Amino acid sequence: MTKEPIFDVAQIAHVEIFTPKPDETLWFFKELLGMEETTREGQSVYLRAYEDFYHHTLKVTEAKEPGIGHVAWRTSSKPALERRVQALESSGYGKKWIDGDLGHGPAFQFETPDGHKMELLWDVEYYKAPEHKWTKLLSRPQKRPLRGVPVRRLDHVNLLASDVTTNKNFLMNQLGFRLREHIVMNDGSEAGAWMSVSPLVHELAFMSDSLGGRGRLHHVCFWYGYPQHLSDISDIFTENEIEIEAGPGKHGVSQANFLYVLEPGGNRIELFGDAGYLIFDPEWKPITWKEDELDKGIIWYGSPLPAEFFMYGTPIIEPAKV
Repeated sequence: MTKEPIFDVAQIAHVEIFTPKPDETLWFFKELLGMEETTREGQSVYLRAYEDFYHHTLKVTEAKEPGIGHVAWRTSSKPALERRVQALESSGYGKKWIDGDLGHGPAFQFETPDGHKMELLWDVEYYKAPEHKWTKLLSRPQKRPLRGVPVRRLDHVNLLASDVTTNKNFLMNQLGFRLREHIVMNDGSEAGAWMSVSPLVHELAFMSDSLGGRGRLHHVCFWYGYPQHLSDISDIFTENEIEIEAGPGKHGVSQANFLYVLEPGGNRIELFGDAGYLIFDPEWKPITWKEDELDKGIIWYGSPLPAEFFMYGTPIIEPAKV
């Protein structure tokens, strides 16, 4: 019998990153990527892209080293939140309820098997633009910013994991994530898995941590929708001495036009030039990329990715000496 799908989780809501250089990191997101500061509290600043409807989609928190703070997911309803909390508590990976944070109500905290901190929430605060940012384009929450090349919305997060399969199965079984594409090596192990709860080809990916780390961040991605913007922002990055790690190019996995860059605090940021493709088929069969197909899966066109792409993540750890 086919297992009934779970539709209790609706979308990625926000991501928190840590940075040891908060001023420089905020300059990167606000002045180069055109993100809007909603508010700040303590050591954290809350940001959103101009087509993000919530109070914030990125929380930047000062810390000793870069990395992921947490990833938040919004459920499809309050009862859906309660159902998923019960499942998480039964799994042993549930942690606790918190009263909330700026921009959202009560949230249930949990961890992946690899130790990535996450939370589920339902009640959110919607962004209300001040009068000087009102737009006549009613499907957009504010005017397009005039700084840098502004990103339009948060797209996804990619996490490094010591065991891709264990973490993938956890999100599929406990939260209803659907597997869209994955990489299977010759020994049968999974080197990567791309999953979503919406028609997006992925909102979360796990990649194998080749350095043996646990709970690290590979990258956070924001969406442009126009491949030309990748060239435009590359020009700005180069003039402002921001390190471009790879791209512009196109992945076979997800069919996405990409650009990878390291923000001043050390976290890797991906920029999507388009949406890749969308999945509406309720009987979607995951696409399997095998080891001998990886050349086109990783790079459909463009220059090869540097070796560091498959090792570098935050927090930073050094390769073991042989």
